[in-house]
Amino acid sequence: MRGSFLSDQGKVRNHNEDAGGVFYHENGQLLAVVADGMGGHRAGDVASQLAVSALHKKWENTELIKHPEDAEYWMLDAIFEVNRKILSHSREHEECRGMGTTVVVALCSEQFTTIGHIGDSRVYLANFDGFKRVTEDHSLVNELVRSGQISEEQAETHPRKNVLLKALGTDENISPDIMTLEFEEDDRLLLCSDGLTNKVYETELSKLAEFNGEWEEFCQSFIDLANERGGEDNITLAVVHHSNTSMKEGVD
Repeated sequence: MRGSFLSDQGKVRNHNEDAGGVFYHENGQLLAVVADGMGGHRAGDVASQLAVSALHKKWENTELIKHPEDAEYWMLDAIFEVNRKILSHSREHEECRGMGTTVVVALCSEQFTTIGHIGDSRVYLANFDGFKRVTEDHSLVNELVRSGQISEEQAETHPRKNVLLKALGTDENISPDIMTLEFEEDDRLLLCSDGLTNKVYETELSKLAEFNGEWEEFCQSFIDLANERGGEDNITLAVVHHSNTSMKEGVD
């Protein structure tokens, strides 16, 4: 498997509240993470970095995961553990009160990928069936779309577009989405923060399905595009390509 991770501050924010990485395990499996510290809240960058470092550490101490059921249990336990760490840190540090983060995590094996998700960062999959989004945003606007109160077109410019219904570090009781998908040779995953998806159309992101170049260049091209269109938010993406070529490890 090959992976690439890239994060950019954007053109407007004075610091980067996104974090993430692609982490290779000696057992041949891989973990990809993207976390977006909650904008408008104090210490969003602390929350996202805490999430990524805790997930990375847990991954390093994990044995080979052979079955989807075990992967889903690992994912749920990991996200609960991260939530406790963020809550504990915010209670112990006054300057971090109210912080939170989204997270998308993909545990990738040769046969399957298990995805954990809370917030409005996203995961896309490209395989023989085409290109599709596999996560649902945990946001107010998405719920309005799902209930038929507004259209997807109206959602794009809704004044409360950034209001989250779920995030890590904001509540002791959380309910992340966990799913397992088949993951086969030449399948590709894209994990990203809303700094990308608010600026780049899904029809453009679908290039993931046919891309055959260097994944670092793929990631950089979309960061450049998001910045050309304003770059008001931090922009982060990770790609995982199910291929026989060994991958590079990275973390932001």
